[in-house]
Amino acid sequence: MDSIEARFKLDWPGFTLDVDLALPGRGVTALFGHSGSGKTTLLRCLAGLERASHGRLEFKGKIWQDEKTWLPTHQRPIGYVFQEASLFAHLNVLGNLNFGLKRSTTAQRVGLEQAIELLGIGHLLARKPDTLSGGERQRVGIARALAVGPEILLMDEPLAALDLKRKQEILPYLERLHDELAIPVIYVSHSPDEVARLADHLVVMDDGRVVADGSLVATLARLDLPIRLGEDVGVVLDATVGELEKEWHLARVDFAGGSLWTRDRGVPTGRRVRVRVLARDVSLAVLDPVPSSIQNVLNGTVEAIGDDDHPGLLLVRVQVGATLLVARLTRRSAAQLGIAPGLPVSVQIKSVALME
Repeated sequence: MDSIEARFKLDWPGFTLDVDLALPGRGVTALFGHSGSGKTTLLRCLAGLERASHGRLEFKGKIWQDEKTWLPTHQRPIGYVFQEASLFAHLNVLGNLNFGLKRSTTAQRVGLEQAIELLGIGHLLARKPDTLSGGERQRVGIARALAVGPEILLMDEPLAALDLKRKQEILPYLERLHDELAIPVIYVSHSPDEVARLADHLVVMDDGRVVADGSLVATLARLDLPIRLGEDVGVVLDATVGELEKEWHLARVDFAGGSLWTRDRGVPTGRRVRVRVLARDVSLAVLDPVPSSIQNVLNGTVEAIGDDDHPGLLLVRVQVGATLLVARLTRRSAAQLGIAPGLPVSVQIKSVALME
């Protein structure tokens, strides 16, 4: 069984964690929600740092916790990354990495050398922690967690303590982990950009409970419970840079269902990227649109209609090939166009954000 089955019930004064989840056995699962929603508590239950009074945890067919079994943290094949790297000040970077290896009891899945290469810290090995930037310290902390050869990596808001510049410095390394690690990663965050860039699977939490759970693309396209990564509803698409239009400084990104043009960010052709399409930037037409400044026009079919926050607005989910997009329309325009499930439409996309 290549999955993580987790059921926890934990009661504290003023807070209850009550979750029942089946998480994928690889890729990045983001635990997303506001502060106090229970994300870190759930992560600590997975690590064995909190013991739920009623709980069951099965990892790839092995029971870590149930009524009769309790596997302590040091026996769980995990790597844990905290908000602060908490490196030993008296040891250099290599000494910190080797210290972590002392407790390794599992076959090395990543290994020290690969962890150093993945996080780009080979030139830092002789330096002491107090000479490192915040981003460098956190990269060392992540490498230390990977060097023990974990079968699962747990990350508790690893960028929360960093300023914007340091976050931008470390995000490409986290994307490398996403692309190259075969082990599952559980990533706690309340940052919309981090979730949009890194996650494959999304768990949205509120008040100790799961309010949404599924693949990132499908969960963001839900209309019964619109998930807002930031200020607006939108979807995230996995795509590949297919063409660069040097004259106009544009890049064509191809996804399962079509292609979109966006600003050229210097990403070479063939590179996998993610693009974000907000509902407010999507309009629909029932006839072929006349020429306009909107360059991204796709053919699709209305798949579902749902309420938006304002009574005068609707959210419309449209199937474009194998991909779901979401558009925001006024109820008046939807009525005038006869928008209904099954209706063929032209999907006009004003703006596409390349995640970087």
